[in-house]
Amino acid sequence: MLSGLTIRGRCLLAAGVAAGICALVLDERDLLRVSAFVIALPLLALALSGQVRFGVSARRVIDPPRVEVGSRADVQLHISSSGRFPADGLVLEDGTPHALGGRPRFRLPIVPRHGGQVLTYPVVPALRGIHHIGPLRTWIGDPFGLAQFERELAGRSRMVATPQVVELAGLPAGSGLGTGEDGTARLRAGHGEDDAMVRQYRQGDDIRRVHWKSTARRDELMVRVEERPWHGGVTVLLDRRSAAHRGNGAHNSVEWAISAVASICLHLAQHGQQVRLVTEDGHPLTRNIGGDDGGRDEALLDSLAAVRPSPQRDLECSRDPGDGHELIAVLGETTTAAVAELTKLRPQETRSIAVLLAVRSWNGDGAGNDVDDAARRLRAAGWTVVVADGPRTPITEVWRELCGQTKAGDTAGMMQ
Repeated sequence: MLSGLTIRGRCLLAAGVAAGICALVLDERDLLRVSAFVIALPLLALALSGQVRFGVSARRVIDPPRVEVGSRADVQLHISSSGRFPADGLVLEDGTPHALGGRPRFRLPIVPRHGGQVLTYPVVPALRGIHHIGPLRTWIGDPFGLAQFERELAGRSRMVATPQVVELAGLPAGSGLGTGEDGTARLRAGHGEDDAMVRQYRQGDDIRRVHWKSTARRDELMVRVEERPWHGGVTVLLDRRSAAHRGNGAHNSVEWAISAVASICLHLAQHGQQVRLVTEDGHPLTRNIGGDDGGRDEALLDSLAAVRPSPQRDLECSRDPGDGHELIAVLGETTTAAVAELTKLRPQETRSIAVLLAVRSWNGDGAGNDVDDAARRLRAAGWTVVVADGPRTPITEVWRELCGQTKAGDTAGMMQ
C-alpha cells in the first residue's frame, strides 16, 4: 500500500509516527496535532498521485526494424498529451537491452497538447538476435516529491539484428556451382535457344515472352517459361553445436560460422543457385533461397538471427546431409566420429566442401592437431577442405582459397 512513497515521503511518515508516540508519552497535545499533520501529508500525496488522470501517450518507431550487427538504427519516441493541460516535468526511460547499449533516459520540461514531441536515440546492436525494446516508462509524483507511481506509456517493439554479411567474389569451380564468373552460364549448359522451355500462349501473357521459333515450328503461339529447370541446387550446413565452438559473446566461433553461412548463401543465391540451409541435425532453416524474391533473403537473415547454439554434442546423420545435392558444410570442432558420420552417406561423385574452424584459436590457444586430422580424413574421402585459422581470418579469404582449391582440383582432373 505504501510502495508508492518516495524516500522523502517514508522519512516524513516515520517522523510523524515518532512525533505522535512522543506526544502520547509526554501528553503534549500540540505535538500530537503536528504529528497528525505530518502523517497525513504523505498519505494524502500518495492518494492523490494514485488517482490522478494521466493524459500522456507514446508510440515507438524503429528505423530500420532489421539491421546488421554493428550497424545503426534510430528509435523514435512520439510523445503526445491528450489531457486538458500540458504535461510537464516528465522523466522517461526506455527499456533497451544491454546488447543495444544503455537505457536512454529523457527529461521533458513540457509536452504540448497539440503536436506532441519526438525523441530520437540511436542503437547499435553488438550481438545478433531478436531484441525487444521497451517498455517505455515514466513516473508521476506530487509537487512535494513525497509519492511517485510508475506508468507504462508504450509496450515492447521487436528489432532484428542480423549476422554480418560480407561480399564474396567468384564461385567454386566444377559441377553445378560453375567456374568463377562463368558459373551461371554453365548452369544453363544444355538449355540453349532451341531447347528453351515453352508452353502455349495464354490470355494475359506478355507478348515479349513469345518464342518465335517454336511458334513457327508448331504453327501456334508459344511463350517462354520463365522458371528455370531445377539443377539440384546446393545445401549449406551450419554446425551450431555449442560443444563444437569456443569463445564468448560476439567473438564466439559460432558467430563467425553464422556470418560465413549467411554470406555464402546470399552469394550463391545472387548467382542463380537454389540454396537450402540446414543445421547439424538435418533440420532445414530455410528452403529454396534465391531467385528474384528479396523476401527469401530476409527470411534467411531472420532465421539466422534467431539461431541458438544446440546442446547436441556429436554429429549424427541419419541420411545424407546434402540430400544428394552438392554440400558446403561450415563445421566447428570435428572429431573422427563426426567425419565418419558426414562421409558415410555422401555419394562419392557429388561435390562436398567443408570449411573447418580451428575453434581453439577463438580462446587464444593454438589450432591443434585435431583440425589437421579432420581435414586430412575429409580430403581422403574426396572433400574439398579449407581451414579458418581464427577469429581474425576474413571470410572473403576463406572463400577465395576454397575457389582456388576447386579450380586447381578441376585442372588436375582434366590433365589426368
